[in-house]
Amino acid sequence: MRVKTMDENKKIIRVLVAMCSIFFAITAYLTYLQIFQGKKLMQNVYNRRNSEIEENTLRGSIFDRNGVVLAYSEKSGESYERIYPYEALYSHVIGYNSKIYGKSLIEAAYNGYLLGLDNYSQVFGMVDRESRGNDIYLTLDHKLQELGGNLLKDKKGAIVAIDPKTGEVLALVSKPDFNANSKWLEENWVSIAESEEALLLPRATQGLYPPGSVYKVIISAGAIEKGLDKKTYEDKGKVVIDGYEIKNAGEKALGNIGIKEALAASSNVVYSQIGVELGSNQLKRLADRIGMNRDIEFDIPVNKSIFPYDTMGKNDMAAVAIGQGEMLFTPFHMAMLTAGIANGGDVMKPVLVKSVMSPEEKKIKDFKSNVMYKIMEAKTADIIKDMMYEAVENGTGANAKIEGISVAGKTGTAENHLSEKNKGGEHAWFIGFAPVEDPKIAVAVIVEHGGSGGGVSAPIAKRIISEYLQSIEKH
Repeated sequence: MRVKTMDENKKIIRVLVAMCSIFFAITAYLTYLQIFQGKKLMQNVYNRRNSEIEENTLRGSIFDRNGVVLAYSEKSGESYERIYPYEALYSHVIGYNSKIYGKSLIEAAYNGYLLGLDNYSQVFGMVDRESRGNDIYLTLDHKLQELGGNLLKDKKGAIVAIDPKTGEVLALVSKPDFNANSKWLEENWVSIAESEEALLLPRATQGLYPPGSVYKVIISAGAIEKGLDKKTYEDKGKVVIDGYEIKNAGEKALGNIGIKEALAASSNVVYSQIGVELGSNQLKRLADRIGMNRDIEFDIPVNKSIFPYDTMGKNDMAAVAIGQGEMLFTPFHMAMLTAGIANGGDVMKPVLVKSVMSPEEKKIKDFKSNVMYKIMEAKTADIIKDMMYEAVENGTGANAKIEGISVAGKTGTAENHLSEKNKGGEHAWFIGFAPVEDPKIAVAVIVEHGGSGGGVSAPIAKRIISEYLQSIEKH
């Protein structure tokens, strides 16, 4: 009889142990969901609780850095309607919020904040009736964004402006764009999605382009580090490297010049030779140092810039050095690198969302930057600043000159698949910053098939830089 009782006790203990194990496993799993997966589950398009929460929540508003309202919600019948007062201007930054087609960009990335949810409520759908979400303040300057949109007009391309010291994004313009208001969006979705103009592509952050001659500023860093800035080169207007002929624009012969003059005049002859002198390993190290083939942590998705070379012949080295070949950049990454040169070689982590504020105007979250990576030493950056200043003062970037303000810059005219068929079909680049002695804004501009970077993109950058510096001077 005693033995039987002991067996029963053992069975009871086993059952209790099994039940406790199951309990702790469930608790651990729910904790994992709550802490680590809440945001992902909330943003999942198959989460049916989303629509219920949205119906009962006044979604938070989105403002620019100065308090201009860029997106807000208002009651429409039994539900809320998202309003974008500037229609298309922020469609590639804030994105859209549609019951049918979901959310994109900031509307998607900050959905939890805009609905005022913590991780627990995101997982289990706990939300008060008629609640109000949090407001988001962006780093963008609405006046600058509006100017950028007007300057690009019907052109395809992008404008990115960044504060070099803080990493705050001041303007992020992509063209063409589309009206993000849900009624227009839903009525025209098929034509938008199927358009050959790639209306849904945020060109500033996800467009990939050959950099052309703007990449010469990066090659200059490698040249300076190797002491090639103390050397002179003979520029006869064209040069043959390993059987491949490389020409200057118009085959203009520049004579015996150093890299400062070569950058100002955008000499393909000199820089192609520098590329060969640097060699495959150094070119790859430069690409790695500036973040090629790496993800960029940002508030909205950014495509990786591409450096596809495993092995490089002399032709490849020459092509890379003048920004051609198979290398591709996003305008956003190029703006970051320009800001890094302006900031003494330190690239700051880019910031788009400045802060999140509760309905009671209490700061819930504040976003600040730190150094993301170093692309060159400060002394090298200083030399390149001087070279870029020369390129604006006496070189191809003359159309970016601003009276009373020192501007550093570099033009680029990048060949693409249409360049060979249509003269002037090259992409037009300009990168720059100002004032040179204390940079407050760095800019990258690209106009697809615009032709000359100096003729098309430099004047756009000039207006952006001038407008911003005037605005902060008033404040």
